[in-house]
Amino acid sequence: MIHYDLRCSQDHAFDGWFKDSAAFDRLAKRGLVECPHCGDGKVERALMRPAVAKRESLPVPVPAAKPPVPPAASVAGMPMPAQMRAMLQRMRAEVEKNCDYVGPNFAEEARKIHRGESEKRGIYGETSPEQAESLADEGIEFSRIPWVPPADA
Repeated sequence: MIHYDLRCSQDHAFDGWFKDSAAFDRLAKRGLVECPHCGDGKVERALMRPAVAKRESLPVPVPAAKPPVPPAASVAGMPMPAQMRAMLQRMRAEVEKNCDYVGPNFAEEARKIHRGESEKRGIYGETSPEQAESLADEGIEFSRIPWVPPADA
C-alpha cells in the first residue's frame, strides 16, 4: 500500500491509500478518485514531505513467530484518520449496494467471470493471501479494500 497526499482542482487537500502508484494512476485517469470535500474527480498527487521516524519512535522488534495484527481502526499501526475511515465507509456502502457478495468463493467466482463462464458483474468477498496472489499471477484484476465497520454501526 502507498499513501499519497492529494489535491483536487478546487484546491481541497486530502489523502488516500492505494495498492501502488500504477493503481492510483489508473483510478485517477478513469475519474474514480474523488475529493471527499466536493466530489471533484480531477485529483492529482500533491507535494509530500518524507516521513522520517525519530529513533525513540521506531517500532520495537516483534518475534517472527506470529506477526501482530493492527486493530481495524488503524493503518500501519497508527490510528486511522476520521476522514479516511469515513471515505472507506462510503466505499463499503457503494460496494455493498452495487456488487454481489460471494463470501469465501471470491477467487473461484472471479476466475469464472474472467473466463466468461459467469455473468460479468462486480463481486466482493473473502480470499486468502495465497488465493489473491494466484489471481494476480493469472492476470485477474481485483482490489483489496480495508473493510471498516459500516457508518451506522
